[in-house]
Amino acid sequence: MPETTPRPSLTERRKAATQQEIALAAAMLFAEHGPEATTAEDIARAAGLSLRTFYRYFRTKEDAVAPLLSAGVRYWIDELAATPAELPLTEALEQSARRALAPGPGRPAQALDWIRGLLRVMADAPDLLAVWHRVHHASELALTPVIAPRTDADPLETRLAAAAANTAMRVALETWAASDAPATEAAGLAARCLRELTAGLKV
Repeated sequence: MPETTPRPSLTERRKAATQQEIALAAAMLFAEHGPEATTAEDIARAAGLSLRTFYRYFRTKEDAVAPLLSAGVRYWIDELAATPAELPLTEALEQSARRALAPGPGRPAQALDWIRGLLRVMADAPDLLAVWHRVHHASELALTPVIAPRTDADPLETRLAAAAANTAMRVALETWAASDAPATEAAGLAARCLRELTAGLKV
């Protein structure tokens, strides 16, 4: 009988939902007012929480956006894991990226607008930029064991493939966010970056 991932407990689901609410409030306030003009108290108030509750979930105001940034990464990795094993890795990466960045149930097009707003203010907010890079480092580590069964490459080449794929997605999102292109173009740009960055890899 195949193993199944245990369903999160009710407490865990409530905690995750609260974290997402705080993350959305933080993203909107940062994008609208800038990180410097936004306080943890502002975020807590917008999320309908006390400041004390906010600090139970996050150490700093910048950390509050991590769940929003991580959610898209997790969805992409889950999509990649669900892609047919016989599909070449480069194609699997491209297909899963397109699905992850396309609007769908639980993935409103507005979510990318929030990401765009965040990325646009990060250049002048080192602490916020550090959260973005921390999320992508975790993404690279999570990608590696998902990619490994799909290739005969050695561990170093597999890690390089994960790093290239992760970087491709990051660069695609940053490039898209800096433009005025509609959300529908983010997926195409990600697919292009993935093709170009993984073309020379031995996977």
